[in-house]
Amino acid sequence: MTRSKWFACSLATTLLIIVSAAMFIQAEEAKPKWYKGNLHTHSLWSDGDDFPEMIAHWYAKEGYEFLALSDHNILSKGDKWMNLRDINRRGGPLALSKYQEQFGDKWVEQRGEGDKHEVRLKPLDEFRKLVEKPGKFLMIQSEEITDKFGKQPIHINATNIQEVIKPLGGKSVREVMTNNLTQVKEQSERTGKPILAHLNHPNFVWGVTAEDIAAVVLDRFFEVHNGHPGVNQLGDASHPSIERIWDVANTLRIAKMKSAPLYGVGTDDSHNYHGDPASPNRIKRAESGRGWVMVRSARLEPEAIIAAMLAGDFYASSGVTLREVQFNNDTITIEIEPDGDALFTTTFVGTLKDFDDTSKPVLDKEGNELPITRHYSDDIGKTLATTTGTKASYKLTGKELYVRAIISSNKPAANPSYKDQMKQAWTQPVGWEKWIK
Repeated sequence: MTRSKWFACSLATTLLIIVSAAMFIQAEEAKPKWYKGNLHTHSLWSDGDDFPEMIAHWYAKEGYEFLALSDHNILSKGDKWMNLRDINRRGGPLALSKYQEQFGDKWVEQRGEGDKHEVRLKPLDEFRKLVEKPGKFLMIQSEEITDKFGKQPIHINATNIQEVIKPLGGKSVREVMTNNLTQVKEQSERTGKPILAHLNHPNFVWGVTAEDIAAVVLDRFFEVHNGHPGVNQLGDASHPSIERIWDVANTLRIAKMKSAPLYGVGTDDSHNYHGDPASPNRIKRAESGRGWVMVRSARLEPEAIIAAMLAGDFYASSGVTLREVQFNNDTITIEIEPDGDALFTTTFVGTLKDFDDTSKPVLDKEGNELPITRHYSDDIGKTLATTTGTKASYKLTGKELYVRAIISSNKPAANPSYKDQMKQAWTQPVGWEKWIK
């Protein structure tokens, strides 16, 4: 072999090794994994009681991989100073000192004295560098579009938003929802950035009914679990629980409207970060660590996280961790991460195609119809199967409009938002595609 041929052969071999190694690395990097994140969090930029860097630092330290700060009708952009009296009124006199201790006096900007003593709130673009770590922790820009119809609150979170969206209002609950969701859709198309919009806490002040959610098919996501203690997670004697709303809305969508169902999100909706962890009043505060999503994605990037959620490749949790969730060959398979001596019960819930679709209104004492979710038959969201242990599966028969799973532990939630709350996880509805247009 001549010297030139030997060199060419060696070069080709070297290039082949490099390309093969690159392909192997790329394949390894592209392997999906579960990422833990919270999409509903408030800071001093709106009605939270701590600095955004402090909040992000807590989530990163507690093992979350992504966080969206979703302050009301504002993005953490621009120059914003806050009077120290207002900071102390919300978070207490130690809020500033804890901020200084964590990040140092050189980072913390202050001006004025006495009644004019102010602290600068750092925008997201400035404090990213303190908390983000490639492949480890990601901040995603977000806004809680905070609107209402009359006295009914209608809040929608927009995750990976690029520009602030002002609430448009409307002549009904459904029109308010549609107007604001349309703004999110238009911004996403104009900027070329995927944005995930989800309806927040429908039972907060009983703002949104199951029928409203079902009718606004532009909405594909809502909070099946919200860690704020004031969102009426379990409903009451007249109002259905959040999970019941989910089943009613999805049944109406699939059976009546031939439209895709809602996916359920878990969030904190945290506002309070300075309370005593040992206080019995802790359950009354809106704290962190109560609800989250686990998203299966190939990369820890905003676009990849949003794409996975749009595809329904995630689950919501308040304490139960799943090793695996799959839907193949009409079968749902679930594998649960053990938690000490915890016992797990998996309940498969759904509605069959021949369900009893009768309903009746809820009446007041005078017999007048109340503008709240109607009462529906038990055929909607009925229990289809129950399994105990760390593995569960359900094979669809072909009669189900959809099936979802609730995984419940016999261990109490680490930081409950309501009495006797246990750790749970919620998978997304499957098996519905053949029923819609």
